[in-house]
Amino acid sequence: MTKGRVAWLATGLAIALLPASARAEDPPPQTEASKQQIEKLVETWGQYYHKADSLRDRRQAFEDLMESTPEPTRVQIRSVDAGGVDAQLIWPARLHHPLGRRAILYVHGGGFYSGSLRTHRAIAGALAKAASADVLLIDYRLAPDNPYPTQIDDTLTAYRWLLDSGYENDNIVLVGESVGGNLAIEATLRQMRVRGPLPAAVVAMSPLTDLAATGASLMANASTDPLIDAAQLDLIRKAYLGTRSPADPMVSPLYGDMTGFPPLLMQVGSGEALLDDTLRLADTARKAGVDVETEIWPGMIHQWQLFPFWIDDARRSNQRIADYAIKHFADKPQP
Repeated sequence: MTKGRVAWLATGLAIALLPASARAEDPPPQTEASKQQIEKLVETWGQYYHKADSLRDRRQAFEDLMESTPEPTRVQIRSVDAGGVDAQLIWPARLHHPLGRRAILYVHGGGFYSGSLRTHRAIAGALAKAASADVLLIDYRLAPDNPYPTQIDDTLTAYRWLLDSGYENDNIVLVGESVGGNLAIEATLRQMRVRGPLPAAVVAMSPLTDLAATGASLMANASTDPLIDAAQLDLIRKAYLGTRSPADPMVSPLYGDMTGFPPLLMQVGSGEALLDDTLRLADTARKAGVDVETEIWPGMIHQWQLFPFWIDDARRSNQRIADYAIKHFADKPQP
Protein backbone atom coordinates (compact mmCIF):
# COMPACT_ATOMS: atom_id res chain seq x y z
CA MET A 1 0.00 0.00 0.00
CA THR A 2 1.39 3.41 -0.95
CA LYS A 3 2.13 6.14 1.61
CA GLY A 4 -0.49 8.35 -0.05
CA ARG A 5 -3.12 5.61 0.24
CA VAL A 6 -2.28 5.11 3.91
CA ALA A 7 -2.63 8.86 4.48
CA TRP A 8 -6.06 9.00 2.88
CA LEU A 9 -7.28 5.96 4.88
CA ALA A 10 -5.98 7.51 8.10
CA THR A 11 -7.69 10.77 7.25
CA GLY A 12 -11.00 9.05 6.55
CA LEU A 13 -10.83 7.14 9.83
CA ALA A 14 -10.01 10.29 11.81
CA ILE A 15 -12.92 12.16 10.26
CA ALA A 16 -15.29 9.27 10.83
CA LEU A 17 -14.33 9.11 14.51
CA LEU A 18 -14.81 12.84 15.06
CA PRO A 19 -18.09 13.27 16.98
CA ALA A 20 -20.90 14.76 14.91
CA SER A 21 -21.40 17.40 17.61
CA ALA A 22 -17.88 18.64 16.98
CA ARG A 23 -18.24 18.89 13.22
CA ALA A 24 -19.65 21.65 11.09
CA GLU A 25 -21.61 20.84 7.96
CA ASP A 26 -19.26 18.94 5.69
CA PRO A 27 -17.61 21.06 2.96
CA PRO A 28 -18.50 20.05 -0.61
CA PRO A 29 -16.43 17.35 -2.35
CA GLN A 30 -13.37 18.58 -4.17
CA THR A 31 -13.99 19.28 -7.84
CA GLU A 32 -11.62 18.58 -10.70
CA ALA A 33 -11.16 22.33 -11.14
CA SER A 34 -10.20 22.59 -7.46
CA LYS A 35 -7.61 19.83 -7.85
CA GLN A 36 -6.05 21.70 -10.75
CA GLN A 37 -6.02 24.94 -8.77
CA ILE A 38 -4.20 23.25 -5.87
CA GLU A 39 -1.70 21.68 -8.25
CA LYS A 40 -1.02 25.12 -9.70
CA LEU A 41 -0.59 26.59 -6.21
CA VAL A 42 1.90 23.86 -5.27
CA GLU A 43 3.83 24.54 -8.49
CA THR A 44 3.86 28.28 -7.82
CA TRP A 45 4.91 27.74 -4.20
CA GLY A 46 7.81 25.58 -5.37
CA GLN A 47 9.03 28.27 -7.77
CA TYR A 48 9.54 30.66 -4.85
CA TYR A 49 10.74 28.21 -2.23
CA HIS A 50 12.97 25.77 -4.12
CA LYS A 51 16.18 27.44 -2.87
CA ALA A 52 14.83 28.77 0.43
CA ASP A 53 16.48 26.71 3.15
CA SER A 54 17.05 29.12 6.04
CA LEU A 55 14.31 30.91 7.95
CA ARG A 56 15.49 34.22 6.53
CA ASP A 57 15.30 32.84 2.96
CA ARG A 58 11.86 31.38 3.58
CA ARG A 59 10.64 34.68 5.04
CA GLN A 60 11.73 36.47 1.88
CA ALA A 61 10.26 33.76 -0.37
CA PHE A 62 6.88 34.20 1.34
CA GLU A 63 7.04 37.97 0.88
CA ASP A 64 7.99 37.58 -2.80
CA LEU A 65 5.21 35.08 -3.45
CA MET A 66 2.53 37.23 -1.84
CA GLU A 67 3.88 40.36 -3.53
CA SER A 68 2.88 38.69 -6.81
CA THR A 69 -0.74 38.32 -5.66
CA PRO A 70 -3.52 40.90 -6.05
CA GLU A 71 -4.20 43.57 -3.46
CA PRO A 72 -7.71 43.56 -1.97
CA THR A 73 -10.33 45.64 -3.75
CA ARG A 74 -13.39 47.57 -2.56
CA VAL A 75 -11.98 48.09 0.93
CA GLN A 76 -10.62 51.03 2.85
CA ILE A 77 -7.33 50.66 4.72
CA ARG A 78 -5.96 52.79 7.54
CA SER A 79 -2.64 52.23 9.33
CA VAL A 80 -3.05 52.23 13.11
CA ASP A 81 -0.92 51.88 16.22
CA ALA A 82 -2.75 49.16 18.15
CA GLY A 83 -1.27 49.78 21.56
CA GLY A 84 2.26 49.70 20.20
CA VAL A 85 1.59 46.96 17.62
CA ASP A 86 1.77 48.01 13.97
CA ALA A 87 -1.51 47.19 12.26
CA GLN A 88 -3.95 48.04 9.50
CA LEU A 89 -7.67 48.53 9.98
CA ILE A 90 -9.50 47.28 6.89
CA TRP A 91 -13.22 47.72 6.26
CA PRO A 92 -15.62 47.45 3.29
CA ALA A 93 -15.61 50.50 1.04
CA ARG A 94 -19.41 50.61 1.16
CA LEU A 95 -19.27 51.37 4.88
CA HIS A 96 -18.25 54.90 5.81
CA HIS A 97 -16.83 55.05 9.30
CA PRO A 98 -13.44 55.30 11.02
CA LEU A 99 -14.45 52.63 13.56
CA GLY A 100 -17.46 50.34 13.33
CA ARG A 101 -19.31 48.04 15.69
CA ARG A 102 -17.97 44.60 14.64
CA ALA A 103 -14.31 43.62 14.45
CA ILE A 104 -12.24 40.64 13.40
CA LEU A 105 -8.72 40.52 14.82
CA TYR A 106 -6.68 38.70 12.18
CA VAL A 107 -3.46 37.02 13.34
CA HIS A 108 -1.36 35.91 10.38
CA GLY A 109 0.61 32.69 9.98
CA GLY A 110 4.15 32.22 8.79
CA GLY A 111 5.88 30.02 11.34
CA PHE A 112 6.27 32.81 13.93
CA TYR A 113 9.18 34.08 11.80
CA SER A 114 7.50 35.39 8.63
CA GLY A 115 4.36 37.06 7.35
CA SER A 116 3.41 40.72 7.25
CA LEU A 117 0.64 43.16 6.48
CA ARG A 118 1.27 42.66 2.75
CA THR A 119 1.17 38.87 2.83
CA HIS A 120 -2.24 38.73 4.48
CA ARG A 121 -4.05 41.84 3.27
CA ALA A 122 -6.02 39.88 0.66
CA ILE A 123 -7.61 37.46 3.09
CA ALA A 124 -8.18 40.27 5.60
CA GLY A 125 -9.95 42.31 2.93
CA ALA A 126 -12.01 39.31 1.84
CA LEU A 127 -13.20 38.71 5.41
CA ALA A 128 -13.98 42.39 5.93
CA LYS A 129 -16.32 42.39 2.94
CA ALA A 130 -17.88 38.99 3.61
CA ALA A 131 -18.54 39.71 7.31
CA SER A 132 -19.36 43.43 6.95
CA ALA A 133 -16.85 44.04 9.71
CA ASP A 134 -13.66 45.90 10.45
CA VAL A 135 -10.61 43.66 10.29
CA LEU A 136 -7.58 44.57 12.39
CA LEU A 137 -4.61 42.92 10.67
CA ILE A 138 -1.61 43.00 13.00
CA ASP A 139 2.09 43.00 12.19
CA TYR A 140 3.38 41.26 15.29
CA ARG A 141 7.10 41.01 15.96
CA LEU A 142 8.85 37.99 14.46
CA ALA A 143 11.19 35.25 15.64
CA PRO A 144 14.05 34.54 15.98
CA ASP A 145 14.86 38.17 16.91
CA ASN A 146 11.70 38.24 19.00
CA PRO A 147 11.02 34.76 20.44
CA TYR A 148 8.17 33.54 22.65
CA PRO A 149 6.14 35.14 24.21
CA THR A 150 6.43 38.27 22.04
CA GLN A 151 3.90 37.11 19.44
CA ILE A 152 1.26 36.24 22.05
CA ASP A 153 1.95 39.53 23.84
CA ASP A 154 1.34 41.48 20.62
CA THR A 155 -1.84 39.55 19.82
CA LEU A 156 -3.30 40.18 23.27
CA THR A 157 -2.24 43.84 23.18
CA ALA A 158 -4.08 44.29 19.87
CA TYR A 159 -7.20 42.59 21.24
CA ARG A 160 -7.22 44.87 24.27
CA TRP A 161 -6.66 47.87 22.00
CA LEU A 162 -9.89 46.97 20.20
CA LEU A 163 -11.68 46.90 23.55
CA ASP A 164 -10.17 50.25 24.52
CA SER A 165 -11.18 51.70 21.14
CA GLY A 166 -14.86 51.06 21.74
CA TYR A 167 -15.52 47.61 20.34
CA GLU A 168 -17.46 45.38 22.71
CA ASN A 169 -15.94 41.96 23.34
CA ASP A 170 -19.09 40.22 22.12
CA ASN A 171 -18.60 41.96 18.76
CA ILE A 172 -14.98 40.79 18.34
CA VAL A 173 -13.91 37.51 16.72
CA LEU A 174 -10.28 36.35 16.69
CA VAL A 175 -9.17 34.67 13.46
CA GLY A 176 -5.77 33.18 12.62
CA GLU A 177 -4.23 30.64 10.28
CA SER A 178 -1.37 28.22 10.94
CA VAL A 179 0.70 29.67 13.81
CA GLY A 180 -1.74 32.59 13.79
CA GLY A 181 -4.37 30.08 14.93
CA ASN A 182 -2.05 29.06 17.74
CA LEU A 183 -1.60 32.70 18.77
CA ALA A 184 -5.34 33.44 18.63
CA ILE A 185 -6.07 30.46 20.88
CA GLU A 186 -3.19 31.11 23.30
CA ALA A 187 -4.03 34.82 23.59
CA THR A 188 -7.62 33.88 24.44
CA LEU A 189 -6.45 31.33 27.02
CA ARG A 190 -4.27 34.00 28.63
CA GLN A 191 -7.23 36.41 28.68
CA MET A 192 -9.23 33.68 30.41
CA ARG A 193 -6.54 33.26 33.07
CA VAL A 194 -6.76 36.95 34.03
CA ARG A 195 -10.58 36.80 33.85
CA GLY A 196 -10.72 39.48 31.17
CA PRO A 197 -13.59 39.93 28.68
CA LEU A 198 -13.46 37.17 26.06
CA PRO A 199 -14.09 37.45 22.32
CA ALA A 200 -17.40 36.30 20.90
CA ALA A 201 -15.67 33.44 19.08
CA VAL A 202 -12.33 32.21 17.76
CA VAL A 203 -11.55 30.80 14.31
CA ALA A 204 -8.37 28.78 13.76
CA MET A 205 -7.44 27.74 10.23
CA SER A 206 -5.07 24.77 10.16
CA PRO A 207 -3.69 25.76 13.56
CA LEU A 208 -0.38 24.55 14.95
CA THR A 209 -1.62 23.28 18.32
CA ASP A 210 1.18 20.87 19.22
CA LEU A 211 4.73 22.18 18.94
CA ALA A 212 5.92 18.83 20.28
CA ALA A 213 4.94 17.46 16.84
CA THR A 214 3.37 14.22 18.06
CA GLY A 215 0.50 14.05 15.55
CA ALA A 216 0.48 10.96 13.31
CA SER A 217 -0.59 13.02 10.30
CA LEU A 218 2.76 14.80 10.34
CA MET A 219 4.22 11.66 8.79
CA ALA A 220 1.11 10.13 7.23
CA ASN A 221 0.39 13.26 5.16
CA ALA A 222 4.01 14.17 4.43
CA SER A 223 3.54 13.31 0.75
CA THR A 224 0.35 15.36 0.34
CA ASP A 225 1.36 18.61 2.07
CA PRO A 226 4.32 20.42 0.50
CA LEU A 227 4.10 23.49 2.75
CA ILE A 228 5.07 22.14 6.16
CA ASP A 229 6.86 19.05 7.47
CA ALA A 230 8.67 17.72 10.52
CA ALA A 231 11.97 19.39 9.57
CA GLN A 232 10.30 22.78 9.20
CA LEU A 233 8.52 22.35 12.51
CA ASP A 234 11.85 21.66 14.17
CA LEU A 235 13.29 24.92 12.79
CA ILE A 236 10.17 26.82 13.85
CA ARG A 237 10.24 25.36 17.35
CA LYS A 238 13.88 26.27 17.93
CA ALA A 239 13.46 29.82 16.60
CA TYR A 240 10.30 30.46 18.61
CA LEU A 241 10.86 28.55 21.85
CA GLY A 242 14.59 28.08 22.28
CA THR A 243 14.93 25.58 25.12
CA ARG A 244 11.36 25.91 26.41
CA SER A 245 9.32 22.69 26.38
CA PRO A 246 7.08 22.43 23.30
CA ALA A 247 4.54 20.55 25.42
CA ASP A 248 4.05 23.54 27.72
CA PRO A 249 0.33 24.46 27.55
CA MET A 250 1.38 28.12 27.41
CA VAL A 251 2.75 27.48 23.90
CA SER A 252 0.82 24.39 22.70
CA PRO A 253 -2.93 24.67 23.34
CA LEU A 254 -3.37 20.92 22.84
CA TYR A 255 -2.00 20.48 26.37
CA GLY A 256 -4.00 23.30 27.92
CA ASP A 257 -7.28 23.49 29.82
CA MET A 258 -9.96 24.65 27.35
CA THR A 259 -12.74 24.85 29.95
CA GLY A 260 -14.69 28.09 29.45
CA PHE A 261 -13.20 28.80 26.01
CA PRO A 262 -15.44 30.78 23.60
CA PRO A 263 -17.09 29.11 20.59
CA LEU A 264 -14.39 27.75 18.30
CA LEU A 265 -14.36 26.99 14.57
CA MET A 266 -11.43 25.13 13.06
CA GLN A 267 -10.77 24.47 9.37
CA VAL A 268 -8.16 22.05 8.04
CA GLY A 269 -7.35 20.35 4.75
CA SER A 270 -7.70 16.58 4.54
CA GLY A 271 -4.17 16.27 3.17
CA GLU A 272 -2.45 18.51 5.70
CA ALA A 273 0.48 17.46 7.83
CA LEU A 274 -1.21 19.35 10.69
CA LEU A 275 -4.54 17.55 10.32
CA ASP A 276 -4.15 15.87 13.71
CA ASP A 277 -3.35 19.21 15.36
CA THR A 278 -6.91 20.23 14.52
CA LEU A 279 -8.68 16.92 15.18
CA ARG A 280 -7.03 16.34 18.55
CA LEU A 281 -7.64 19.90 19.76
CA ALA A 282 -11.27 19.59 18.65
CA ASP A 283 -11.58 16.50 20.83
CA THR A 284 -9.86 18.21 23.77
CA ALA A 285 -12.12 21.25 23.44
CA ARG A 286 -15.27 19.16 23.12
CA LYS A 287 -14.42 17.20 26.28
CA ALA A 288 -13.95 20.53 28.08
CA GLY A 289 -17.46 21.59 27.09
CA VAL A 290 -16.45 24.05 24.36
CA ASP A 291 -18.87 24.78 21.51
CA VAL A 292 -16.48 23.59 18.81
CA GLU A 293 -17.03 23.04 15.09
CA THR A 294 -14.53 21.44 12.74
CA GLU A 295 -14.40 21.51 8.94
CA ILE A 296 -12.17 19.10 7.00
CA TRP A 297 -11.78 20.35 3.44
CA PRO A 298 -11.10 17.60 0.85
CA GLY A 299 -7.78 17.87 -0.97
CA MET A 300 -6.69 21.16 0.60
CA ILE A 301 -3.11 21.87 1.65
CA HIS A 302 -1.77 24.09 4.41
CA GLN A 303 -2.75 27.79 4.12
CA TRP A 304 -4.99 27.36 1.07
CA GLN A 305 -7.32 30.00 2.55
CA LEU A 306 -4.80 32.74 1.74
CA PHE A 307 -5.52 32.53 -1.98
CA PRO A 308 -9.20 33.42 -2.58
CA PHE A 309 -8.19 35.08 -5.88
CA TRP A 310 -6.84 31.76 -7.24
CA ILE A 311 -8.70 28.97 -5.44
CA ASP A 312 -12.47 28.46 -5.42
CA ASP A 313 -12.36 26.56 -2.12
CA ALA A 314 -10.47 29.43 -0.52
CA ARG A 315 -13.35 31.77 -1.36
CA ARG A 316 -15.84 29.23 -0.04
CA SER A 317 -13.93 28.57 3.18
CA ASN A 318 -13.44 32.31 3.77
CA GLN A 319 -17.18 32.83 3.38
CA ARG A 320 -17.83 30.14 5.97
CA ILE A 321 -15.52 31.95 8.39
CA ALA A 322 -17.35 35.21 7.75
CA ASP A 323 -20.73 33.49 8.28
CA TYR A 324 -19.46 32.01 11.54
CA ALA A 325 -18.29 35.42 12.73
CA ILE A 326 -21.64 37.00 11.81
CA LYS A 327 -23.47 34.26 13.71
CA HIS A 328 -21.54 35.10 16.88
CA PHE A 329 -21.48 38.90 16.64
CA ALA A 330 -23.89 40.43 19.13
CA ASP A 331 -24.73 43.15 16.58
CA LYS A 332 -25.52 41.48 13.26
CA PRO A 333 -24.85 43.39 10.03
CA GLN A 334 -27.97 44.75 8.42
CA PRO A 335 -28.93 43.25 5.02
